[in-house]
Amino acid sequence: MAARTGLSVRDTATRRLTDAGLVVDEATGLRVDEARLRELARTRTADPVAPAPSPAATVLRTFLRDGVLVRLPAQRGRRRHLLEHIAARSFEPGVRYPERAVDELLRAWCDGGGSDHVTLRRHLVDESLLAREGGVYWRTGP
Repeated sequence: MAARTGLSVRDTATRRLTDAGLVVDEATGLRVDEARLRELARTRTADPVAPAPSPAATVLRTFLRDGVLVRLPAQRGRRRHLLEHIAARSFEPGVRYPERAVDELLRAWCDGGGSDHVTLRRHLVDESLLAREGGVYWRTGP
């Protein structure tokens, strides 16, 4: 993988461990998520033929902890999976939300995490998952 991506072996291994949710990148450095490691060890031994998780499921497992956004993914595709998940669970199609209500809904995703609700709102609008006009927002798409 390192040769194909042009990354160092260390960076490749770190990314794989982070994507699997086993390593968490914090401000102080990398940290092993022991709870996730134990969980994975239990599920792997319980069902060795379990299907591999979908890319979207991997993204959600990596960037959400107990319903809180750990951080936003740098890669657009991963970020899109995460934003679609948040939009679908926070906003009803056809309902108009004042900015204050949008902020309140998004704060719950960011409470104690590594991102803020304003950045999250901006990404949702930039990805056309939320539309806005005159301080009113609504979910677009399905």
